Amino acid sequence: MTTSSPFSVKPLRAVQEERATQSGGLKRHLGSWQLMALGIGATVGAGIFVLSGVVAHSAGPAVVLSFLMAGIACSFAAVSYAEMSAALPVTGSAYTFAYATLGECIAWLVGWNLLLEYALGASLVARGWSGYMAGVLDDAGVALPTMFLNGPFEGGFIDVLSVLIVLSMAAVVALGIRESARFTSAMVVLKLVVVAAVIIIGATCIQPSNWTPFVPEGWGPVFKATALVFLAFVGFDMVSSTAAEVRDPGRDLPRGILGTLLVCTVLYCAMVATLTGMVPYLEIDAQSPITSAFKGANMPFIGGVISLGALVGMASVLLAVMVGLPRILMAMGRDGLLPSWTGRVNARTGTPLLTTVISAVVVALAAGLLPLNALASLTGVGTLTAFTAVCIAVVVMRKREPDLVRPFRVPGPNWVPLIGAVICGGLIAQLLPSLWLPLSIWIGAGVAVYALFGFRNSTLRRNNAFHE
Repeated sequence: MTTSSPFSVKPLRAVQEERATQSGGLKRHLGSWQLMALGIGATVGAGIFVLSGVVAHSAGPAVVLSFLMAGIACSFAAVSYAEMSAALPVTGSAYTFAYATLGECIAWLVGWNLLLEYALGASLVARGWSGYMAGVLDDAGVALPTMFLNGPFEGGFIDVLSVLIVLSMAAVVALGIRESARFTSAMVVLKLVVVAAVIIIGATCIQPSNWTPFVPEGWGPVFKATALVFLAFVGFDMVSSTAAEVRDPGRDLPRGILGTLLVCTVLYCAMVATLTGMVPYLEIDAQSPITSAFKGANMPFIGGVISLGALVGMASVLLAVMVGLPRILMAMGRDGLLPSWTGRVNARTGTPLLTTVISAVVVALAAGLLPLNALASLTGVGTLTAFTAVCIAVVVMRKREPDLVRPFRVPGPNWVPLIGAVICGGLIAQLLPSLWLPLSIWIGAGVAVYALFGFRNSTLRRNNAFHE
């Protein structure tokens, strides 16, 4: 492959040097528990407080199998992330892995879609947090004007609460990775206590007759629900993005990634089993499943606990996503595919401060001003594109670099990660029919940026030209 090709692969030596040089100022403060806290913080939020009701309402009690199957399917991608992250513990996550195996152009598209996933996902979470907080304030007798709860496309001026929560979480992220991890850990502990309390209290109200029939609508809705809830298991991608800040990546990254998946799968299954056991599945409100289940069980007092859990849960998701987004930008900037200033690390905080600020402004404006619901599924495309690329990267890297030290390996032969790639690719195909126009616009813009800037300023290409 010539150095002038857009499919040039970043040499393994160059990737390893990033770790050896402290990744340009990032500080290694993270261990297994901090990584799990970040991963769980990025995963357990709207999925457990909202999505659980949507899928339970369609699949019935068998929705627990939907979450279990999604967790198992997601495990193929998770173990692939674990192998690549432990072997190449640098900033950039799926983008960097694709650059080292599939070539610059593919890596650019993976990174470009990751930026969409992180930014749009953070904006959607902020909007959800705002709606929940507005309801809590309204119950407390504090009613905000409608013009400050909606953007201009929805009859208002700006969603102030969305803007405030984004800027607040970004301020924590800007302080440093150690501070972010500590704050996230505290929120995750509180969130898990609330979720556990809901499960334990709800279990006392379970009536086994509500689980019969177990598959009331047939297996079609169960499998459809599996595709939907698959996107609720995305936290380990964010864990991988902090690889350069991990003390012992060979040990801690696999533990953090796989631990995140295991904990979230157990929590999801326990929650939906409890909800469908408390009340008949058709009585579960798709918009507020937990609240409706407890009201149906004559326990409305639990609403305050649920509100606390939902607010903390979504805030921790937002914080974790705001950790990952600037680091993807930083990795692409250091490779010359974005302006060089995006790759700078602040000497005092040890964080990509400038890209954190820019990310916060963009996400805050998107959350406060834009109608985001119509574009929500685009986050899934970004996630699944990254998952597919990492699964394929495992196979390519094994063939290209058989002697590379791999502290963790995907169990089984090469077909195991390839199964993950097929699963993720199939889910992308399911999402595409309704998203072809906005996705085409986004990818078209990305191709234009790469052609006009990235290809010409690529560090890989400039370095090779210098040596030649």
